[in-house]
Amino acid sequence: MKHIIDMAWTDKLAFETDMDGHKVVIDATEEVGGSDLGPRPKKLMLTALAGCTGIDVVMILKKMKVELEAFNVIVEGELTEDHPKYYNKMTIVYQFKGKDLPMDKLEKAVKLSEEKYCGVSAVYRQAMEMKTEIRIVE
Repeated sequence: MKHIIDMAWTDKLAFETDMDGHKVVIDATEEVGGSDLGPRPKKLMLTALAGCTGIDVVMILKKMKVELEAFNVIVEGELTEDHPKYYNKMTIVYQFKGKDLPMDKLEKAVKLSEEKYCGVSAVYRQAMEMKTEIRIVE
């Protein structure tokens, strides 16, 4: 299987593509010559990871019959200081809310996503240091 993105330059530093029927625009800040019409490309890397592992965890927990009231995936990326600037560390915080949540099942779902199912996580783990935290919030 192959995925292809055709991203067209629209103006200044803005680019646009159609992804699965959804318009996606990326751009740079006004300070560097963009128009701030969309998110920055590097931050989409964080979004891709959060979405990929988040979908996995929800699907796995549903199979385990764990009911969530709320769930957030927070991804923090640390950039290098020199050019080319890239993420050399990422921390993923899985934040769960619910009644009597079984920590063992939460941990198993996260581990399965990170080690078996999430392709974004698999690539990132080869390229940088990755840390994980699991939190249950009130």
